[in-house]
Amino acid sequence: MKIACVGGGPAGLYFSILMKRQDPSHEITVYERNPAGSTYGWGVTYWAGLLDKLRAGDPESADAIDAASVTWTDGMAIVRDERTVHRGDAGFGIGRRRMLALLAERARALGVRVEFEHGITGPDAPELADADLVVAADGVNSALREAYAGHFGAEIATGRNHYIWLGTTKVFDSFSFAFKETEHGWIWCYAYGFSGEQSTCVVECSPETWTGLGLDRMGEADSLNLLEKLFHDLLDGQQLIGRAQDDDAAQWLNFRTLTTRTWHRGNLVLMGDAAHTTHYSIGAGTTLALEDALALAAALRGAGGNGVPDLDAALTRYGRRRRAELLSAQSAARYSARWYENLPRYMRLPPGQMFALLGQRHSPLLPHIPPQLYYRIDRAADGLEPLRRLKRWLGPRLARTLHARSRG
Repeated sequence: MKIACVGGGPAGLYFSILMKRQDPSHEITVYERNPAGSTYGWGVTYWAGLLDKLRAGDPESADAIDAASVTWTDGMAIVRDERTVHRGDAGFGIGRRRMLALLAERARALGVRVEFEHGITGPDAPELADADLVVAADGVNSALREAYAGHFGAEIATGRNHYIWLGTTKVFDSFSFAFKETEHGWIWCYAYGFSGEQSTCVVECSPETWTGLGLDRMGEADSLNLLEKLFHDLLDGQQLIGRAQDDDAAQWLNFRTLTTRTWHRGNLVLMGDAAHTTHYSIGAGTTLALEDALALAAALRGAGGNGVPDLDAALTRYGRRRRAELLSAQSAARYSARWYENLPRYMRLPPGQMFALLGQRHSPLLPHIPPQLYYRIDRAADGLEPLRRLKRWLGPRLARTLHARSRG
């Protein structure tokens, strides 16, 4: 097959690796509009289960990613000025730039053409004319998807809160949170290491806090100075690092959750953020994109470019499978985003209890039960199997009911 992959993010590069491993005769080109080493974001997170899947797909790139990652097990939160720690499962962080470099190097070693500074602006681009398969891995603003917007049925829901993605010279050895109350409301951040030199720090707040603190009017330098003062105890005096040039406006965003009705049209197929996004607070974006690549490569195993019905059936299987697999992650992301949008509801709890409910924010039951009562039920359920069974039974049913109502 001749394959054109538009977008050189983790999904596009890893998919090209998988397809070359399946059949070295595939002619694969990855087109990335940005220069090599230029990427948005600092570090990405993932968990051990992803490494197992990556090793099954390509042990060499999985080992390289593993070796370049840092790990943590604890979660730490500063609530007002009080610290609390929870034990948890091992998590991993890696610099996004480092991950992309490793995947690009591996792809090239297998014979994939990786062309940086080569943007594709639409499906009629001459580079795509004779491709048997075109993979749209060009992000949430996908030009290929938008060319057939009616067919793909993309829907975008914009979150209420404002957030900014920053780096910091503070190296965290745990996944860390800080919640600070100001006269204009709460502002908080999540931070995690991704190398021995830097960490990611995501700051979030409500629109009222954002405007009340003047963050809507500040340039980046002033914004970082204010945030460093607010989170001084978390950062231990280390600096925050932004992305703007000189004193341009700080790049605050509202998260956009993307869903699509169908994932392919003819020989054009969506992957990663071009097909779906999930709120950053569950730390699953890169994992889900790489899982898309694994699923698409598996669906295409044995599907030849000469038989359009075979290719169409493979792409249909891929889309159906991934839409079903994404339901739990999308549900968790919705509830996680809403938990933060309703943060004041939980901040009257003692810090340890609030942090415990932070870990339960994916639950569809939590928004409908008073936080103190939910905490007590959750603690009781740890020791009573009938309560655990009731919680496991009731949660998914409530989630399906509420999801159906929201779409009705």
